[in-house]
Amino acid sequence: MTTLPKLFSALADDTRLSIVEQLIQRGESPAGGLIAGRGMTGAAISRHLRVLREAGLVTRRAEGTRRLYSANPDGLRAIADWTRSRRAFWETSLDRLEAVISETDHT
Repeated sequence: MTTLPKLFSALADDTRLSIVEQLIQRGESPAGGLIAGRGMTGAAISRHLRVLREAGLVTRRAEGTRRLYSANPDGLRAIADWTRSRRAFWETSLDRLEAVISETDHT
């Protein structure tokens, strides 16, 4: 299992986050399809994809000479599970904030 810091670190980069977003929205894509519109070289995208693979956020499969990338549900699930496990904290904090704002508005 990949550690949460590694997952969050991989997604902290704007390019890597947008690659994961693209893979979630469009599905499996060849590496070349992930370059378009980014103004980056294939080598630069390849480095970003390696970081995402090592973090467990994307998977790669070979199809002939092409490498196809997909979002990895397991890596994304780990982030979602962590976020859900902290939900009570955020809801309680937001409820307290709402109470303070409401009190301030009435004074």
